[in-house]
Amino acid sequence: MREFIDVTGKTEDEAIAKALAQLGLDRDDVSVEILERAKSGFLGIGASPAKVRVKYGPEEDEVIIPPAAPVVEEVKPAPKQAEKKAEKKPEKKSEKKSEKKAEKKPAPAKQAAPAAEPAPAVDLGEEVNDEKAQAIRTFLTGLLEQMECPADIHVYLPEKGRYKVILEGKNLGALIGRRGETLDAIQQLTSYSVNRSGGGRVRIQLDAENYREKREQSLQHLAHKVAGKVVKYRRSVTLEPMNAYERHVIHTALQEVPGVTTYSTGTEPNRRIIVAYDREKR
Repeated sequence: MREFIDVTGKTEDEAIAKALAQLGLDRDDVSVEILERAKSGFLGIGASPAKVRVKYGPEEDEVIIPPAAPVVEEVKPAPKQAEKKAEKKPEKKSEKKSEKKAEKKPAPAKQAAPAAEPAPAVDLGEEVNDEKAQAIRTFLTGLLEQMECPADIHVYLPEKGRYKVILEGKNLGALIGRRGETLDAIQQLTSYSVNRSGGGRVRIQLDAENYREKREQSLQHLAHKVAGKVVKYRRSVTLEPMNAYERHVIHTALQEVPGVTTYSTGTEPNRRIIVAYDREKR
């Protein structure tokens, strides 16, 4: 079971910050449960601080098995005759076992498992070159040159009013950034630049190295893992800050899951999702 500490503060965020400072850990290294929410009271009367439980260390469902230590047996001196008998018996047994194994029909050679087929790519149709697509390419070309991260820019229009932009090239990790923060920033700048020129507002989604799909699958896995803990322990769990798109993925993944409900709290860019136990959905 993970270790934990309970900390109080004027607000939930202040209590979490105190716990992290006390533990010397980052927000990503812990999980947080809101035990008591802060109450302001009326004219200061009846006010109470927030109380959070911050867990750290190995996950509850993680089992760490240390390497087995060598077994040292105490060997007592034995008579020579006993030693000879002890030496002969194992040899006979091992010989019989080896003979039996040799007589058994050899098992057919295992065939290599076929390689897993990649998920079919979403058909985005042909690339477009309308006014908005040209504006997207022009802006991104200049921005990527300044960032010294060359990449091929492909622009698609999977549906009216929504452009899908895919960057292809080598070593695009710098364009993605930690948890996609750089990619989100580039997407936001591109959207602002293209939409301020007029001609109708459009949505722009930017991706590189299929990061968006991988991140979505990771968030869905996280959502169901957290939901299982919430139902098991009947405790609310607060997730790390996420952008609007990632919060939407979590809400969608858990909207039909019995026993849990989700809602967001806080302000951008530190808005978080709380996964709470819900008796009515049981």
